Amino acid sequence: MAEIFFRTLPFFAIIGLGYWAGRTRFFTDEATAYLTKFVFFFPLSAMIFRFAANLSFSEIFDLDLIVGYLAGTLVVYLVATLVAMLRKQDLSTAAVEAQCAAIGNVGFLGIPMMVILFGEAAVGPMMMVLAVDLVVFSSLIVMLINAHRGAGMSLATLRLVGLGLLKNPMILSIVAGLAWSAGQIPIPTPMNDFLAILGGAATPGALFAIGASLASKSAERVEVAAWLSFAKLVLHPAGVAIGVLWLMPVTPFSAAVAISAASLPVAGNVYMLAQHYGVAPQRASAAILISTVISIVTVPLVIAWANTLL
Repeated sequence: MAEIFFRTLPFFAIIGLGYWAGRTRFFTDEATAYLTKFVFFFPLSAMIFRFAANLSFSEIFDLDLIVGYLAGTLVVYLVATLVAMLRKQDLSTAAVEAQCAAIGNVGFLGIPMMVILFGEAAVGPMMMVLAVDLVVFSSLIVMLINAHRGAGMSLATLRLVGLGLLKNPMILSIVAGLAWSAGQIPIPTPMNDFLAILGGAATPGALFAIGASLASKSAERVEVAAWLSFAKLVLHPAGVAIGVLWLMPVTPFSAAVAISAASLPVAGNVYMLAQHYGVAPQRASAAILISTVISIVTVPLVIAWANTLL
């Protein structure tokens, strides 16, 4: 446990450095937004493409993992939705709360962390986790909010979801990398070096951006945010563990990576979606802040347990 804690500590230390920069206004909100955009479109995309292009499709695609992770995540999503409904929240608010409970910071925090902790073999399972989060649940929240506002499953809603996926650089990087790999095209050395150098900025840049963005988050509605943090940090990895260990058993390594990925704090894009639609942004903000702080302890605990599977 102590070894895992000290190995994850540098990640959270960089997040803390970013938080200090944002809190002291050394990094303004505008600077944070541009740093986040840079990391999202360039280093992170380069890193994902390079990993995908250097792996075969069979090394990445795992249907059992997809189904097991999806099932475990969906159970937590439904539990959070039910709790919101019992508190008499509307469908849009319930969708935002469910997103907080089920979607972790896989892109900015998860991929860099798991690659360092588990090695490059973790890339395949992490890409499947990321694909499920982006394709299924990021689409689901848009559909639910639009359904609550009367748009339903209209052509406009489906078009909005489709365009969102097509414009997401993470999805494009995964697809492009797999296509390159499927074509069995070797990556030229200068191109591989370019991707490696650019992708090298992904880890520190993403972690710093997470911290700087946390500086603008508030801790309003602490009771609700605490519940959502518990759902994300405890219920989600537990649900995924059931999904990938018993419902759809996968290899111990893939199971360990998926469970560890599920232990990550609430993703920052949940707040962006909540703010964009004007649905409980303060609630999402508080859940991100509280879950990230608590995850300094809970993530190493889950990863240490997941390592016992190997």
